[in-house]
Amino acid sequence: MITNPTRQRSLRGHLATRPTPRQANTAEHQAALAWHLTPRDKWIARMLWEHRVLTAHQIVAAAFPSARSGRQRMRELYTWGVVDRFQPFVTIGTAPMHYVLAPAGATVLAAEDGVDVKALGYRRDRALSVAHSLRLAHTVGVNEWFTALVDRARHPRAGECTALAAWWSEARCAHHFGDLVRPDGYGRWRDEQWQIEWFLEYDFGTEPLDKVAGKLTAYAALAQATGITTPVLVWLPTARREATVRKLLARAWAELEAPRSVPVATASAELLNPADAHPSPADEVWLPVDVLADGVRRRTLLGLLDAWPQVPPQITTSGEALPESARPAAPSPMPPTSARSQDEVGHVRRERP
Repeated sequence: MITNPTRQRSLRGHLATRPTPRQANTAEHQAALAWHLTPRDKWIARMLWEHRVLTAHQIVAAAFPSARSGRQRMRELYTWGVVDRFQPFVTIGTAPMHYVLAPAGATVLAAEDGVDVKALGYRRDRALSVAHSLRLAHTVGVNEWFTALVDRARHPRAGECTALAAWWSEARCAHHFGDLVRPDGYGRWRDEQWQIEWFLEYDFGTEPLDKVAGKLTAYAALAQATGITTPVLVWLPTARREATVRKLLARAWAELEAPRSVPVATASAELLNPADAHPSPADEVWLPVDVLADGVRRRTLLGLLDAWPQVPPQITTSGEALPESARPAAPSPMPPTSARSQDEVGHVRRERP
């Protein structure tokens, strides 16, 4: 800095944008929101409360037909105080807008649940604190993983009829299983006949390798305590790290007292097809740890059921899980089905908040 000082013009950033006027969270404003908020708006608010933070790209992929309609609606929800937003600093390029729940949105959710905001547990400073969390990238990565499944269900391939039936956040998993294990998420994927549920271990390449493999003991204890055989899916950033982790996982899995009670499969982000318009973890990227990697075809998410006959695969006609895999209720990860009509209503309701 002494030999090469920064010139003043280099400190000039982009022109400051004019502040966006926002509605105060008054009783009158809450009454006005009752006329403006669609079921999809409330679904977005509930998903933000469940999963802490979602990027603009994730919200568009999960709930909107186009990026333009998504940006416009999220701008309105921000103006009405339903959501808050921030943009993290990145060294290259521009980070997408990140959204969290705002006070007006929390008030709406609390009213729907028949409680006050204090009982809901919402605090605006705590909601926005994720912007400075050292786990922000990990949280966004896990949410991107599940959002890709929602996007895939909304854009099925020929002959497919799939859906993400459940998506639990890390906090919800910790509440129910935290005394034994703390997975990064829980999910359930299904088609018209079969379903598979799993715990997700999302690896960013920063954890020690032995720590990833060491979690299998905790999952075995959970399976023994609940009597439920739930697969563990380990998602890794590169194929090279996957190959290394697989060796450790296979060794730790074989040493379990009841290995079949903890089915484990791995996959890496590099296996996704970049030419696919909607790549997702539902693709043929999964490989169980109890088979050799050489010359073995990888399986789809539902295809893992063929490798694990001990996992209950059937669902009832109502679409609910069998009693063996029943879980407490959680927000639906799929957006309301009337999204198209909501877009049309949104054009009519933009005159006044």
